[in-house]
Amino acid sequence: MIADLHLDGNQEAATRLLLDFLQGPARKARALYILGDLFEAWIGDDAPPAPANEVAAGLRALASSGVAIHFLVGNRDFLLGEDYCRHAGMSLIQEPVCLEHDGHSLALMHGDVLCTDDREYQAFRARVRQPEWQQRMLARPAWLRRQLARLARFISRRRNRGKPEFIMDVNAQAVLSTLRALGTRNLIHGHTHRPAIHRLEIDQKQALRAVLGDWHAASGSAIRVDGGVLSLLDLGHDDSGELTITVRDQATLQ
Repeated sequence: MIADLHLDGNQEAATRLLLDFLQGPARKARALYILGDLFEAWIGDDAPPAPANEVAAGLRALASSGVAIHFLVGNRDFLLGEDYCRHAGMSLIQEPVCLEHDGHSLALMHGDVLCTDDREYQAFRARVRQPEWQQRMLARPAWLRRQLARLARFISRRRNRGKPEFIMDVNAQAVLSTLRALGTRNLIHGHTHRPAIHRLEIDQKQALRAVLGDWHAASGSAIRVDGGVLSLLDLGHDDSGELTITVRDQATLQ
């Protein structure tokens, strides 16, 4: 699983890191799940950002090697649709995703819906996820959508500067309610940019919440689930330019 790459024309190092990951370690997986915010902004499949074609080629090559690729949208690329997914050789899925692995169930999400203390953001999210709103937006000229996206991001940065830190993180009760509703004790998500494996207790039983980190010029983040063990990985390049993988933390699925 990966999330929060936020790729755009200014993220050449992060794009290269992703392509190296797709050509190397990802080929050993049965499936790759991208949990949102693959791109910094997405205004429609008809107007992809600079690295979109290069990224699609890398994803198609991975899919051609036999790895199933699944994508769910995040808060930056919620307008990414079926056309680009077909171009990239991946399937568009809806959250929450519930999986079975070696006798364990686990749920995958982008994670923004868990940040319930940020009521301003949740109101915005509810509005822009409405099909009618998206249809109206996609009907506008690409140049106007691009300007509106820049304005929205500027306003978001300004508002976020004044918010307490806890508001930007998940709500603990929202996490427990989600685990109960989905009937699982393992949750993986991104969005908060706070990579960690959290050991929880729910109804007197152990549970896990694993959080993916964001990607930037120097490093990336991934989660591997294999043999009932969840590993949180840090990705990077060494001085020779070779891809490096370091295990940050591990836990057994509950």
